[in-house]
Amino acid sequence: MSESSFEALPLAAPLHRALSEKGYTTPSPIQAAAIPVLLEGHDLLACAQTGTGKTAAFALPMLDRLSKMKSRPQPYSVRTLVLTPTRELAVQIADSFHTYGKYLRVNVGLVYGGVSQRPQERTLKGGLDVLVATPGRLLDLYQQNCLDLDQVETFVLDEADHMLDMGFIHDIRRIAKELPPKRQTLLFSATMAGQIAELATTLLRNPKEIRIAPAATTAEKVEQKLYFVQHEHKRTLLTHLLNERSDGNPDELSLIFTKTKHGANRLANQLTHEGIPADAIHGNKTQAARQKALNRFRSGEIRVLVATDVAARGIDVKDVTLVVNFDLPMEPDSYVHRIGRTARAGASGLAVSFNSAEELPLLFSIEKLIRQSIPVEEEHPFHAEPVALRYRNPSKRREDRAPAGRKGGSFKKRGSFRQKPSRGGKSFGGGKSFGSNGPRKKQQAPTGR
Repeated sequence: MSESSFEALPLAAPLHRALSEKGYTTPSPIQAAAIPVLLEGHDLLACAQTGTGKTAAFALPMLDRLSKMKSRPQPYSVRTLVLTPTRELAVQIADSFHTYGKYLRVNVGLVYGGVSQRPQERTLKGGLDVLVATPGRLLDLYQQNCLDLDQVETFVLDEADHMLDMGFIHDIRRIAKELPPKRQTLLFSATMAGQIAELATTLLRNPKEIRIAPAATTAEKVEQKLYFVQHEHKRTLLTHLLNERSDGNPDELSLIFTKTKHGANRLANQLTHEGIPADAIHGNKTQAARQKALNRFRSGEIRVLVATDVAARGIDVKDVTLVVNFDLPMEPDSYVHRIGRTARAGASGLAVSFNSAEELPLLFSIEKLIRQSIPVEEEHPFHAEPVALRYRNPSKRREDRAPAGRKGGSFKKRGSFRQKPSRGGKSFGGGKSFGSNGPRKKQQAPTGR
C-alpha cells in the first residue's frame, strides 16, 4: 500500500498542519510504503539509505499513536525508544520529532555520551513520550536506576548496519531483553548483511519488509570524479583543488573524508596552516568540540570539515557542494553514504575520490557496488598515469581483488557491561530493584523475546 500525498495518509490533524507548514506534500518512497504499515501496528524491517526520508517514515506514525494517548508518561518511563549509532544522528532525529510534533503535547528527550548525564537524568525523571539515545549512555543510565524500560511500546533501531560496525550488537541485545515482549519493533538498515538478518529474526515478530533505494543507488545529482594520485601527493592535490574551486565560489562548503581520526586532525591542521580554514570531527572529540566544529561549518566560519565515517553519520548540511574521499572507505557501502552528504534537498554537488595504487581493490569494490565506472579526471597536476594504467588493465583488476568482507562475529566488541556494585542496582537477565531515587517496580521485569 502506498499513498501519493501526505493528505491521503490517515495521520492526526496536528501532524498534517506541521507538514503543511514545512511545505511537505508528497511522501518519499520509504515514507509512502512504511507509514501505512506502521499505522496498522506491524513490525517493520526496512532497507533504506540515509537521505531517503526514513526518519519521517517512523516518526510520523509514532507521533500519530502518541496523539491518541490521554495519559502522560509515568516518571522515568519511556513510550517510544529510538536507538541510533551516533550523537549527531540522535540530535537530528530528536529535532525531527520536535518539528513534526510541533502541535502535539509530546515530551522528547535525548540521551548520548560525551556530555554530563545530570541534565539527562532530570529529563528522564518526568517520563518521556519519545527517547532518542545512543546505546552506551542508555545502558549506563538504566544501570543507575534512572530509566524504566517496562513501558516501551515502540522500539526503533535506526542504521542497524552502522551500529553493528561500531560494535553495539551486545548492547542492543541487552537493551532488547529489558523491553516488554509485546511491543512494535522497527529495524532500519542500509544493507541486509547476514548479521542484520540474524538480529532482525530475534527482535521482530512477523515483520513487513520494505526495500527502498538499494545500496548501489547513488544520488542522481551528484557528479562523481576519480583522481589517480600517488599517496604522498594527496594533500598537495587537495589544497590545489580547494583553492581552484574557491576562486569561483569562495563560500563553498567542502566535506573531506579520511579513514583515521589522527589523519583527520593532521589534515585539518595542515589545511588551516596553508590558509584554508578547516576543522576535524571524529569519535575522539568531545560532544562539545564536535558540535562547535559543526556549527562553525554550518555558519561558514570554516569552509572545510574533515571527518571520519563514524562522525559523519547524521551530518546534514544542505550547502555542502563538494565531498572529497581523501582516503577511499574500507567498506563500499560507505562510499554511497559519503557522497550523499552533497546534493541535498534537490541541489547539485561534486564528489571527488583520490585513488592511489594501494587503494585500487577498494575502488573496484565500489564500482561493482554502484554498477558504474567513476569518470576519471586526468587534467590535474598530480595525475599518476601508472595507477591509471593498472586501473584500465582487466588482468590487473582480477589480481587486485578487494579484501574479503567481514564474517559473522568479527565485529569489534565493546567492553563487557559492568555490574553495579552498590545495593539496589539492576542486573541484566534477571529481576531488578530500584534505589530510593529511582523508579519503583513491584514486579520482575519481563524478559524480551
